[in-house]
Amino acid sequence: MPIRVCTGAKQGQEWLERYRGRKPIFACVLGFTDTGLIPGISAAGATPDDRRITAIADAEFLYNGPRLPKQYPLPPLTAGASPVLISRAVVEALDIPVYLFNAGLPLAPPVEAIDLGGAPAKCLSQGNALELATVKHLLEQGLIWGEKLATTVPDGYVILSECVVGGTTTALAVLTGLGVDAAGKVNSSHPKCNHEQKWALVQAGLHRANIGSHSPIQNPKSKIQNSLDPLKLVAAVGDPMQIAVAGMTIAASRSCGVLLAGGTQMLAVYALMQAIAAKFSLDWRPENIVVGTTRWVAEDPTGDTVGLARAVGEMPDGKTPPLLASRLSFAASRYPQLRAYEQGYVKEGVGAGGAAIAAHLYQGWGQDKLLVAIEALVERCITC
Repeated sequence: MPIRVCTGAKQGQEWLERYRGRKPIFACVLGFTDTGLIPGISAAGATPDDRRITAIADAEFLYNGPRLPKQYPLPPLTAGASPVLISRAVVEALDIPVYLFNAGLPLAPPVEAIDLGGAPAKCLSQGNALELATVKHLLEQGLIWGEKLATTVPDGYVILSECVVGGTTTALAVLTGLGVDAAGKVNSSHPKCNHEQKWALVQAGLHRANIGSHSPIQNPKSKIQNSLDPLKLVAAVGDPMQIAVAGMTIAASRSCGVLLAGGTQMLAVYALMQAIAAKFSLDWRPENIVVGTTRWVAEDPTGDTVGLARAVGEMPDGKTPPLLASRLSFAASRYPQLRAYEQGYVKEGVGAGGAAIAAHLYQGWGQDKLLVAIEALVERCITC
């Protein structure tokens, strides 16, 4: 089986069977946080200047592939190749429609993208990452666009992916603020997750936002207090992608399937969505939603993605998200940039795991076909 169901076995299997053979659409929500510029925080770009344009370059590549000229070539990573290669190989080969959303970038992408009217986030350590008005606006836009996307696949599903450098750290902050025991469980693009660095930033941000009483900084087992407004939490320590995708998922789940394509970041979105739906009495359909990632995330020995998914289910009135993982391997790849994934670099991003899952569901692709398609794209990049 090319897909592993890590949590929520019954719901996960039912979801897979329901959407087997169905053609999805692929949406990627792009955002930025100054958290990603901190030295050492992320390997998704070798330098802070690289990381500032990573999401923009990934968007251009996802939309156009290796076609030249490029306004923003893919920046060099600490090691490995951008996960957008996986996603692009799948959407191109299977002719899956792609929608790009700008939730808050420092520069506009050079390709067609729907501007949600957001803004880049400041570093979460300041405890004032986004204006509350911006967060409310992005939620409203997410709800609107989630409904619109769902109308394009009434019998199928929407893949909702993300690209936010530093996003696993803002995810840790939001999860922690919601009372989820996330410390030491999140992932990163480094081979060994920089838990201490992330946790120090989260502590600082929640303290400055005066959210400490709601978070497990002192007591990892503490639970969210009903008075905590999840929108204010995102404004304090989140990023623009999180709130937009939460809104999209809530709305889309009412009438179609949703595959939240990512690891730590999408588990944070799932937790945030639960809190928002409960706080504001919004209708959503959890049976239509799964989280899908790569095995490099699900099996990361320096994190605990499966444990994190279960911890999200321990929220008050919480539901454990079904966590799916593609079994895609690069161990036999002829390209060292891809084999770096087997050493723990990169792991996930731009919906790579979700795209691999979709390739199997829609066309029955296994390991061999996926690897051939991805390596063919790498070859085109090298010869361009």
